[in-house]
Amino acid sequence: MTVGLRLDEAVWGLLHQALQLYRDNPRATGHLRHQLARLEQPLRVAVAGPWRSGKSTVLNAIMGEEVAPIDGPDGSGIFTWYEDGPQPRATAYSSSQPPQELTVLKSATGMRVDLVGWREGELRDIVVQWPTRALRQVTLIDTPAIVGADEHGRAPVMDRVLRDADAVLYLTRDGRGTDLRVLESTRDSRVGQAAPVNVILVLSRVDETGGGRIDGLLTARQLARRQHRDPRVDALCVNLVACSGLLGLAGRVLSESDFAALAQLAQVSREELDPHLLSADRFVRAELPVRLDTEVRAALLNRLGLIGVRLATTLVRTGCDSRGKLAAELIRRSGLTELRESISRFFVDRRDTLKARSALAAVEALLQAEPGPGTGDLLSAVEQILAGAHEFRELRLLAALRTTRLGFDAELAAEAQRLVGGDGVGLAARLGLEHDAPVQRLWEVAADAQWQWRNRAEDPLLRLSQRRGAQVVVRSCEGMLAELAEGGR
Repeated sequence: MTVGLRLDEAVWGLLHQALQLYRDNPRATGHLRHQLARLEQPLRVAVAGPWRSGKSTVLNAIMGEEVAPIDGPDGSGIFTWYEDGPQPRATAYSSSQPPQELTVLKSATGMRVDLVGWREGELRDIVVQWPTRALRQVTLIDTPAIVGADEHGRAPVMDRVLRDADAVLYLTRDGRGTDLRVLESTRDSRVGQAAPVNVILVLSRVDETGGGRIDGLLTARQLARRQHRDPRVDALCVNLVACSGLLGLAGRVLSESDFAALAQLAQVSREELDPHLLSADRFVRAELPVRLDTEVRAALLNRLGLIGVRLATTLVRTGCDSRGKLAAELIRRSGLTELRESISRFFVDRRDTLKARSALAAVEALLQAEPGPGTGDLLSAVEQILAGAHEFRELRLLAALRTTRLGFDAELAAEAQRLVGGDGVGLAARLGLEHDAPVQRLWEVAADAQWQWRNRAEDPLLRLSQRRGAQVVVRSCEGMLAELAEGGR
């Protein structure tokens, strides 16, 4: 929420200024018109990370269906775009041929795409249309593994991710080393430094944390909270979430037959069952204390992994006595609920802000790549927009409030989070009122909040970080009052 010119309006104007500047350059004007069109399109969220970080599994868990991965003919993977559509459909794009429809094979839980006949290195992108609520507001992009990063963290795949996506779920096993260098490389521009608000860092495959213990998921969440307090990590993302995509997906697609098999295993005591869960081969091939076909065991192993089977049987023994209860508990413990909430609050609710950020980054890159008369003035305009964009400050404060580093007590932190849009970006949601609250009531509550937070912003007894946080809240309240004055709700 901006007092004065909105961020999206300022960026729209900047794009048209750039179009005028590059009017004699067809390539540049085509690029700029593409950026204008993106402002009206769904938010693009890329799922990125190194080999075996669980990208496709997390994407499937978010969608609630098994549609990824789609591997290219050489096994290296391609950029696969998942967008909403009336029926399953897939289109292949290459650098040498026109777009071609692909055969989609629908399965009980998702789909498979037939890539027979395509040569190695020929495919560039596949666009998949899939009818699901998860894709109505976002386009999800499954990306190839981040490999070949140089000593500065530069990687060709990540460079394309930053060009094509508005926001990034970056999956990492430990949030250290090369992964941090890759993310730090995204901040080598004015936009990257001023608005590092488009990344959620995901500690993935956390079901493998803690040596296979069922409390390993709790350990991973504690590790995520501790790492998010690291200034180096905090500077690169708006949130850090621990999530087992495997367990989250299992919870979302768990069938009655899956539950029946797990319930049968749960009839065996933990002491008697655990020795059979020491290895995949032992679980699938050894004789179990209960009759369970080898194919059923293999399916459970594929669905949940050894740790997931151990956790699921424990949950069944301790009260998850139906498919629905077990599915809900698997989803909760996997961290998928927190991840989806973070995507909603930091990405979907702020889609206009993030799309405007992408356009700013594209204009900056174009101005630096093709300098000429007038580009200096437009670069100054980019900096002015970045300096005045309250929307970016709100996102950074919202991220800071999810930790305890500002030092606000729980009640104040919750109020600040609500006022800057952490519970929804509408006026009523920000003010904690019913959606049909009268304008006078909205005005009174906004004015009172502005007064109280201005006092905090000017309180010399508060730490500087708290006063700066309070200043952001004050600016948000001013924006709400300005919107009310203009007749908004």
